[in-house]
This record gives sequence, C-alpha cells and structure tokens, in this order.
Amino acid sequence: MRKNKQNLCLLLLSGFVVFNSACAQNPPINSKNFLQEQQAAELSTVLLNNDKQVIPLQNLESAKIASIHFSAPNAATFDSLANKYTKVQPFDGSAYLGVKTLDALSLDTKFYNTLIVQLADGDINNAQILDFITTNQKVKTVIVSLLGNDKSLIKLNDVAGPLIWSAKVTPVSAMYSAEALFGGVAVTQKLTKTYTPKFATGTGSLTARVRLQYTVPEDAGIKTDNLSAIDKIAKEAISSHATPGCVVMVIKDGKVIYNKAYGYHTYDNRIADRTDDIFDVASMTKISATTMESMQLYDQGKLSLDSTAGSYLALARKSNIKTLTVREMLLHQAGLIPDIQTFTKIKPTDYTVDSSANFPTKVNDNYFLRKNYFEEVMWPDMLNAPIKTRGQYVYSDVGMCIMQQIVETVTAKPINQYVQQQFYNPLGMQTAGYLPLYRFPADRIPPTEDDKKDRHTLIDGYVHDPTAALMGGVAGHAGLFASANDIGIMYQMMLNRGSYGGVQYIKPETVDLFTSKQSAISRRGLGFDRWDPIADHKYPSQLASDQTYGHTGFTGTCVWVDPKYNLVYVFLSNRVHPDVSSKLGSLNIRPRIQDAIYEAINKGM
Repeated sequence: MRKNKQNLCLLLLSGFVVFNSACAQNPPINSKNFLQEQQAAELSTVLLNNDKQVIPLQNLESAKIASIHFSAPNAATFDSLANKYTKVQPFDGSAYLGVKTLDALSLDTKFYNTLIVQLADGDINNAQILDFITTNQKVKTVIVSLLGNDKSLIKLNDVAGPLIWSAKVTPVSAMYSAEALFGGVAVTQKLTKTYTPKFATGTGSLTARVRLQYTVPEDAGIKTDNLSAIDKIAKEAISSHATPGCVVMVIKDGKVIYNKAYGYHTYDNRIADRTDDIFDVASMTKISATTMESMQLYDQGKLSLDSTAGSYLALARKSNIKTLTVREMLLHQAGLIPDIQTFTKIKPTDYTVDSSANFPTKVNDNYFLRKNYFEEVMWPDMLNAPIKTRGQYVYSDVGMCIMQQIVETVTAKPINQYVQQQFYNPLGMQTAGYLPLYRFPADRIPPTEDDKKDRHTLIDGYVHDPTAALMGGVAGHAGLFASANDIGIMYQMMLNRGSYGGVQYIKPETVDLFTSKQSAISRRGLGFDRWDPIADHKYPSQLASDQTYGHTGFTGTCVWVDPKYNLVYVFLSNRVHPDVSSKLGSLNIRPRIQDAIYEAINKGM
C-alpha cells in the first residue's frame, strides 16, 4: 500500500513538473491528490538555523547558486522548481565520490557563493559529505535540504547554516522545500519534539510567501477542467495561421496555475514552443522598461510628471518638444506623431554589411548603421516632430523614445542597463532584457517577420520594431525580450503594489497612481493601458474589471493585471511571422483567452 502511494506521488509530481516546465503540453494531473500531498509536505517541513534570516533567499542579482545532490531521489524535481526563481546550477555530487574527491567538487563550485546541498538518509553516514558542508560553510552560504528521517536530522547537529527538513521523502516534499527556500511557499511548522538540545521542541523559523508559487488551479479555487477552453482557443489561433505558436500563463492569488506552450516557432514545425522561450514583447517594453524606470525615479524625486522635456534635455530647449511634459508623454497626449520615418530614410551610405569604427550599430546580421546616425538623423526628427494634436490622445512611440532620453539623462545610464540592474536581475527574471543574442542562442527566441523589404532577412533575436532596430535594439518603446515567467514575476510585483521577494521596488502609492485612470479624454494611465469603459469595445476583454491595467505588443503579446481578481494574465506569441497578419486580432484570440480565465474563476470549484 505504501509503495502504491509513493508511485502515485511520483506520477503526480512528474505531471506537475512537466506542467510547469518548458514542454508544450500539460499531462493530466490528479489535482486533489496533489493538493493532499502538498498539504502533507507543508505540515512536515521545518526550517532550522535561520536566525540570520537567510531564507527566503534575497539579493538574487548577486547570488550565484549551485544545487548539489548525492543520492537524493527527487533532485531533478527540486532543481526544476528552484530554477523558476533564479539560475541554479545543478551538480551531481555522487560523480565526485570514489572517482574524484569532494575537494574537486569544492574546486568546481568555487565561483558559487551559495551552495544548496540536497541530502537523503543514504548520504548522512558519509563523512566526506558532512566534511564538505562544514568546510564550505566557513566561506560560503551553505543551505542543507534534508528529506529523511529524524536520525539523519540528529547527525546534522553541527550544520551552522539554514537547514530545511522534511521527514516525507516524496517529489512533492522536494518541490515544497525548493519553493520554501525562495519564498514561493511559506514555512509554517516548528519541531514538535526534541531531537538534540539544539533541535528542541518549538525550534524553527516561520516564513511568509513572498514570491510566486507554482501549483495547480485547484490551489486557487479553480477547477482545472474549467480552463480547457484556453486549449481550444490557442489551437484555433495556430490552425488559423494567426500565429505559429504561443505561450499562456495565468497567475491567481500569487500562484502560477497555468503555464503552457502551444505550436512551434515557425510554420515548418521544426522547433516546438516552450514555456521558457524568449519573445520580442514589442510595446510591452513601454511599461516593462521605460515606465518602470520612470516610476522608480518619480519615487526618488528625480522625475517630475509636470516637468518639461526642455527642463531635462538641453537639445530640446530649442525644439518643438521643449514644453511637452512627462505626464503628457506618458498619457500619449503630447500631440506627437505616432512614429518617425525609419528605413525609408536610410541612404546606401548609411549602412554596410560589416562592422567597423565607422559603422558600429548592429541592426541585424550583415547590417551595420553608421556612427552617430541616431544623433544626426533620428533624434533631430524626434526633436522637430510636428506637434499637431496636443491635448488629444494619439498613441505615439516618439513620446516613449523621448522619455528614454529623459530617464537616461537623469540616471546617466542606458535604459537597458538600468532596468537590468534595478529590476530584472533582482527580481530573478532570468531571460528578460534587451539584446538577447548576447546572452541566449537564437533557437530559444521565436523569430518574427521575414523582412524582404528593408533588412532582407528573417528577424530572429533582433527587435522587430524598425525604429528600435535603427537605434541598435535599445529603445523606450520596444526592444525588450522576455519569457512568460519573467513577465509574470514583474507583474506579480506590480499586483503586490511594488513589492516582491521582500523588496519594495516601487512605492504602493506610485503603483496606484500610474496604473489608475489619469486622463479625462482616454482610458490610459501613466504609461499603462487600461480597461476601456466603452462597453462595445470589450477591451481588454469582456469580463475584465474596471481596475485592469497592462499593455499589448505589436508582435502578438500582452500582459493584463486585474487587482479585483488578484490576477495576472500573460500571452506571448510571434504573430508577425512570417509576415504581419491581423488574424490574432480579428479572431480576438487574446481577449477570448482572458475571458475563458474569468469564466473559470467565476465557476470556481
């Protein structure tokens, strides 16, 4: 009977790990049994030696984490969940026993400042392993995760660093321990008996949930079957050639309850979409980079909503934009034109196929723009853009490009570096950033348009937007690439009113200000798009509440946060491949999926 329960648990967790991993399809999961196992894991998990409050782990931007296992049977599950929060490099410690020594393991992990050592009962009597822990804890943060019996716990009495222990040796317990280390779940239990003077009754640290949890829909009061409509709509999008593939993520109550990839990178069906694929999110950059930085600078008193472009930018003082305010540009009410001319203005002498000191700006493979092209051509076009509709709502990329110049001037730092250092890295967003090909292979990035007119190449890993492309891939309105998990993390932070992982990135009142309706003539917030009060528009979806804010992207992406439902919805696709198509919009794919989520929530259990 006990063996049957263990087998069931293995099946449950294998399903769960696949559900929350990179593969394209969700297997069936018995959610009721999973939740029972999860509750049992919670009741058996205790955190010891956490007086310095190392757990939940902080400072992810500087943490270099290795996860070492020996005979632990559920190490793959542990590592899979840990890697949802930040980059965690697995090491098979058993490969160093006998053939090598654990001194070699110490050498191989010397550049990691945090070691998570997963232990099972079979590891406890190995003096090499215990010596490895006690030696390394003198110079590094060493965290021990023990899934084993109380006799094993007693033998870890000399461990000085955090020790998370569960007597339940199951995949679900491994998952729970991994999430607990990062604050994805709370540790709620203390020791109920005395094992050593150090590990006495009542010993243990309690923690709060401060990051995303990865679980099943039933954990958020939603029946899994009620989300099946998402499958049908996503598959309709692909069969209709509205997009070759997509990723859908649903976060309810801070819990990732749906995380699924559909289709392929291209219509030749060679590379299947994965949930950790890195998409060009296009105009979602406006809120995920420029507006984020603007909010933080506003908090610091370095950016005023009613200050003018001329007050920040010297060149703007003798231009058309000198009196335009930050508020007007964030609301798209500055009267600016939607965009400037891009490739139509390029001359043969402006670019070449090889990079050099005179042609340093990489637009694509075999396309390098001449030095100072932005300063000499594009920026003057923005500075002298006609102001025709000031006070009216006209969606403008130019305004967000000007905002980029403002925030870069205030911080003396390029926008891509600022948001990487201040947001993406600390939040644990592993893929988010500009210029992804400097960090990731192209096969992780679904391509966008096959540009036969201007760039004469398939755009893969380079920004699709032409203005951003000519700016070298870094712009205030486009250029960001990210996975669904990264977008989910950032907008859970926003749903938490600026807090995530125990860090307050933006003041709550600033989040409220920027995301609420701030215009008398449009639905917009400051930088953010919002719910449309015109009922016939059904935007962003028919069932979204009037608190909803977010943004879409031209490449076929969106993120919507609905505080009323404690909901984050992420949809990523490359609908512009191989050519720009309007089918994703005409079929209402994104809003219909969003409505399917609301319908599942309203049906409940």
